[in-house]
Amino acid sequence: MLHSRPSMLAPARLPLLVMLVWVGVFTALRLGLALLVGTASVPLTLWPGIFAKGLMFDLAVAAIAAAPVFAYEAMLPNRWRHQAWHRVLRTVWLWFALLLMLFGAASEVTFWIEFSTRFNFIAVDYLIYTQEVIGNIRQSYPIPAIVLGLAALSALLTLFLRRPLRLVNEQTLSWRQRAVLWVAAVALPAASLLLTNVDQMQGLGNAYADELSGNGLFTLAAAMRRNELDYDKFYRTMPQDQADAILKAMDVERQPLSEAIHPPAGEDPADDPLPFKRRPKNVVLISVESLSAEFMDTYGSTKHLMPRLDALAREGMMFEHVYATGTRTVRGLESLSLGTPPVPGQAIVRRPNNEHLATLGEILKPQGVNSFFFYGGYGYFDNMNAYFDANGYKVVDRTDIPKASVVFENVWGVADEVLFGHAAKTLTAESASGKPFFAHIMTTSNHRPYTYPDGRIDIKSPGGRDGAVKYTDYAIGKFIDDARSQPWFKDTLFIIIADHCASVAGKSKLPVAGYHIPLIFYAPDMVEPSVYKSTVSQLDLAPTIVEMMGYSGDDHFFGRPFFETDENPNRAFISNYQELGYLRDDVLTVLMPKRKVLAYKVDPITLATTPTEVNERLMNEAIAYYQTASRAFKEGALKMEPAKTH
Repeated sequence: MLHSRPSMLAPARLPLLVMLVWVGVFTALRLGLALLVGTASVPLTLWPGIFAKGLMFDLAVAAIAAAPVFAYEAMLPNRWRHQAWHRVLRTVWLWFALLLMLFGAASEVTFWIEFSTRFNFIAVDYLIYTQEVIGNIRQSYPIPAIVLGLAALSALLTLFLRRPLRLVNEQTLSWRQRAVLWVAAVALPAASLLLTNVDQMQGLGNAYADELSGNGLFTLAAAMRRNELDYDKFYRTMPQDQADAILKAMDVERQPLSEAIHPPAGEDPADDPLPFKRRPKNVVLISVESLSAEFMDTYGSTKHLMPRLDALAREGMMFEHVYATGTRTVRGLESLSLGTPPVPGQAIVRRPNNEHLATLGEILKPQGVNSFFFYGGYGYFDNMNAYFDANGYKVVDRTDIPKASVVFENVWGVADEVLFGHAAKTLTAESASGKPFFAHIMTTSNHRPYTYPDGRIDIKSPGGRDGAVKYTDYAIGKFIDDARSQPWFKDTLFIIIADHCASVAGKSKLPVAGYHIPLIFYAPDMVEPSVYKSTVSQLDLAPTIVEMMGYSGDDHFFGRPFFETDENPNRAFISNYQELGYLRDDVLTVLMPKRKVLAYKVDPITLATTPTEVNERLMNEAIAYYQTASRAFKEGALKMEPAKTH
């Protein structure tokens, strides 16, 4: 059978068709996400810019995705093109490629619903911890039905493309045509990488719009490349002497550890005044998964989801203006243990060379305090076990909890009540020695798939975010009730705080309200009912705990104790891996890659932000903090001195 020789562009029909389908799916996805957000958050006037910029990213990704198809067509022998087996193989391949593309789009929809962003650092982490992530997805969504539906849709698309696919099978190519295909296979992805970068997503003046204009696969690749950002390379800097002087003026001198833990004779940290009846012998720090301040009536909610925590806030010391440093559990754990501003890129908990840092565990250990880290899941997730074990804590995770006591568990861990029950038993045994203890308990139940034991609250499992929040409230209340009967209760301060908020979605890159978290001090024998009104950061809690317990070492943190006699600096730090925010005087100063600096006026009531001029003083303070913290970790200045701790 004779076949006519096609034009020079005809051999590119299949890869170009693949590109067209990819761009079509990406555009439909963008429209769907835009409809999810709505015109209240993204004005219609921005939509043309979103789709125009989005087309650029979609074409770049489609060109890279089509490159293997160009190369395959260039290499395929002419004699194979007319074989029946190859036609079937090509059809199956096209169907499977469409299925993967549609599955990726569906995955991005679920990611957007959870985080209101394109794929980013979180998605990179999810690719690493597949067991928890896949288990979470299986428990949260009807995966078999979704995959079956996507497979059927892929089959329909393949059927729709059967005619152009048949024409491709009938083509016979010359060496010139193959050369054109090879050039396209190399030139198109190269041009895409040269002409586009993830920073081009910015500029529409609305965080939702910027995210919508991107492409999830493109942002995922960028996140893999930018897993760590060198502060000095990407951000505004200043001479270190100037930074040190600024921090010193703000009472941040970070004494050498030999002086911080072993102060000069005559200085007794236990003499520092506190607004308590007496100092706590023990501290139990409960960091609650994804607990936004807005969930509590104490902070303005009307849903009545957390009656136990609201009662504890009324009976103890409630902090009005506390802000998380980041958007992930690892960032909260970094802040609560290390008391350092969030360095750009990955959290220190996940980085190499993070052992024997000046954490709460390492600072309290040589002073006779035993520190624990309790986690209801498998602590290898996010490197938690390795980090806390190497930094002065005794780690207790899911593997240490007797199976007989596990009344309920899901992919993320045992139910919070199980975790608290095991922690209470461990601390009761520990208290028998007479030594003081510090215990950090990290919860898991307030996390998708939002499942928990039935019969505890009036919302049946799975009860969505509201049900999970209410169950966690129940579990914390039960833990406090059970602890009342223990001999260590009267000497223990219970601290309840969030690791981060449930969502950081907003019109700006760093929506301040998305970082507002609750903080409660509860100890009926020590703490009078009161409200603390100054603005403080999550990272200030670590030095506060050291000072409250009457030990030395609080001067080695970047954070400052809440109750120092000097005026509180009234500032906080918030970040999202790349944008580094500094909140002070109702102004949010944001340090960005490419040495950009932006500023926003913050409404003190609603926490809404509006662009404003950069204040040089606040900008220099932000640079001093973030630059010094980043360099301190990089240069090993956050390390303990092993000879003094072991």
